[in-house]
Parts: sequence; structure tokens; C-alpha cells
Amino acid sequence: MTGSGVRRWVALATAALMIGSAAGCGDARRTDDAAGITVVLAGNAEEIAGYRSMVEAFEKTGPGVDVTLSPVATQDELLARLTTSFAGGNPPDVFLLNYRRYGQFAAQKAIEPVQSYLDGSKVLKEKDFSPRALEAFRFDGEKLTCLPQNMSSLVVYYNADLFAKAGVPLPQPGWSWADFLSAAKALTGDGTYGLGVAPSIARVAPFVWSNGGELVDDPRQPTALTLTGDAATRKALDWFLDLQLVHHVVPPDAEEQSESSEARFLRGGLGMYLNSRVAVPTLRTIKGFEWDAASLPVAPGGVPASILHSDAYCMSAGGKDHGAAWRFIEFAMGVQGQEILAESGRTVPSRLDVANSPAFLAANRPPRSSQVFLDAEPHLRTTPRTGTWSRVEREADNLLEEVFYGRVGREEGLRRLEEQIRPLFTLEVGNGR
Repeated sequence: MTGSGVRRWVALATAALMIGSAAGCGDARRTDDAAGITVVLAGNAEEIAGYRSMVEAFEKTGPGVDVTLSPVATQDELLARLTTSFAGGNPPDVFLLNYRRYGQFAAQKAIEPVQSYLDGSKVLKEKDFSPRALEAFRFDGEKLTCLPQNMSSLVVYYNADLFAKAGVPLPQPGWSWADFLSAAKALTGDGTYGLGVAPSIARVAPFVWSNGGELVDDPRQPTALTLTGDAATRKALDWFLDLQLVHHVVPPDAEEQSESSEARFLRGGLGMYLNSRVAVPTLRTIKGFEWDAASLPVAPGGVPASILHSDAYCMSAGGKDHGAAWRFIEFAMGVQGQEILAESGRTVPSRLDVANSPAFLAANRPPRSSQVFLDAEPHLRTTPRTGTWSRVEREADNLLEEVFYGRVGREEGLRRLEEQIRPLFTLEVGNGR
């Protein structure tokens, strides 16, 4: 790793310790002489409101378990909280974590696997849930480590009023890269931009897969990114980079720094915005225009593809009884718990019966086209779940951002990206933290 990469990692580790202390790890402390559990998760105010409603409903069922919901604002803060709490020997009973980030904890056996609890449950059955979401949380390839609560995908949120004003046809299932780019160009101008998208591996991945490429040399035991070595992957990556560097349909660096794409979309200054279902509770605060969701465009001669966005309830490993934690997870993953979060807008339920019910699909709450999330399920793919993947992704995103915004030349930037990321694949989990 270069000097700058080391400095970034040291800064992150330092921030983790500071955030873990400042964020109030004390509110996660409790005595085990009471039937109480602490649940840690990340989300904004709108998201957390849905989880609080679910916790209140759980406690009203009278299970004799008091739940302390201990939220943080961002995924980085969540990782910092978990890192410091595990290091201090006082982890939360339950935590909600994305499959792209749980590998580092699973590799260190910090998670109590849920497979035996699910097998013995009289409330939940494995067949109730999306098999693709379940697969993402089988760290050893066989037994479930955590139980996934959602099966979201990356979609295109669009401002229907801007489409109408520009005379652009609304997105249709199976639309092409050319259709997508044409719309983005037509929607750019007069203070608006056609597209908002984060320059990250998770955002690039669906375009790579749609074009027949791969992100890594071996999805199960990766040793390198293949962003430049595979022709199909490189073509998709160049198409993605061109959105900013050639076509200028994405806000430039300075404008994105001053106003995020989500904020720009909320005020009506963005035609399309790429995100997962996590954005919906915030987008439902929009009053000034009509918006909806559409599937991702398909590469020329390619196939439909999207990336799984899934968070799961994990139990911290240890000698204590996990009964109370599991009772909470059983409720959260049951019909009532899943319906509450579906109605909040936050999740695409991993329970297939709830996902196909009015709790999720009701057309009286935007997005009207929630069916696009279910239509994407057969085409969902995942990034690797190795112990070091979250670090690989974090470092790669930093370098990809440099290229996307033109801070470094395309060829030089991509060469540096692959060279600097390669050693991270072979690090022992926990090394350098």
C-alpha cells in the first residue's frame, strides 16, 4: 500500500476508536441479570423511525425482553461502533449489517451463527426467504451466519416531472444503456443534471455484470480486481466513467461536494438517482414533484443485472444465552415485523410472502413501481464476502472517485487502483487495524 493508503487506513482506525467512544458505547452496556438486549444499526431519522415502530410492536407482544435500540447515522460509524465494542469485550446482542461488511466479523468468529436457531424455530422456516439473500450470509458457503431482513437492489429513481418537461419517454423494463444515456443528456441543463451516482464498486458492478464482465478473478477466493484486465469489464467501466468525464451528465466534483446527489434529487435538480431501497423513506418526504423507480438499463447484447443490497440480523458470539436475542430476531423476521418495515418504505422484505403483499406493493405510497425490486430478484448478484472485502471496497472506492472526477488521469488512476488494492486481498483479517 502507498503512503497515502496507509495514512487513510490509520486515520480510519483512529476515527473508529474516537467514534466508538464518542458515540456512546456506554449506551450499549447492560447487565445480564435482566431480560434486555441491545440492537445496533445504522440509518437516518426516517429509517430509524421504522425500526422503533417494529421494536415497540415486539415489546407489546409480551416476550419479556426489553430492547434498547442504539442507532448510529452511517455505515462507517456502525463499523467503528462494532469494532470498538468487540475489542472492549462488550458487543451488542444484535446488530444489523450489510453482507459486504460482515465478513471481517465472521472470519474472526465474532458472530453466533443463526443456522441452528433457524432450524429449531417454530416461527420461521428457511423456505420463507429469498434464497439469494440467504446465500449472501452463508460465510462458509453452507450454514447461515446471519439472517437477512431485506433483498433490495440498485434501481433508478427518476423525477417524472422533469422527464415530461424534457419530452423524454419514461424508463421502461429492459431499456438499454443508449436509452439511459440519451435520457440523462436530455435532462441535463438549466441548472439540472441528468444523473446522480456514487463512483463506487457497488455502483459499477451491475453494469459490469450486465455486460458479461467480472469484478474479481475468483468470486469465492478473489486475489485481484479485474477492472482493466477483462475486456467486457473494462468496456463497462469506461462507459460508467464517461458519464462524468465525457458526457458531463453527472454533477462535477465541486458541485457534488457542496450538495449530495440525494439532496439534489430531493429539491428537483436531478433527473435520475441511483440508489437502493434505503432511499425511499427520505424520498417519501418529496412534495413538489412525482417520482418513481425503474430497473437498471441493460448493456448492448447483455443481460439484466443488479447488485444485492441486503442487511442481516447478526448475534454477537460468546458464552451468554442468546435466547432473548433470537426471540427479537424471530419477531423482526416474522410477518408482522417484516410488514412494519415494509410499510415504512425502508426494506424490500426478504420474506417472499410479505414482499408480494400490499404491505410492500401498495400503489398508494411511492414508488408506485415497487414491483421493479421483485422483478430484479432473479438477476441479483453479490460481491465477495471475504474477511477483507469491506477494506478492499473502501480503498477501491477512494481511488475510483479520484478517476471519476478527473483528479487523476484514467489510465494512471486505474493502474494505481489495481496495484494498490491487490495486496489487501491477502491480508489476514484484522491486520493493520
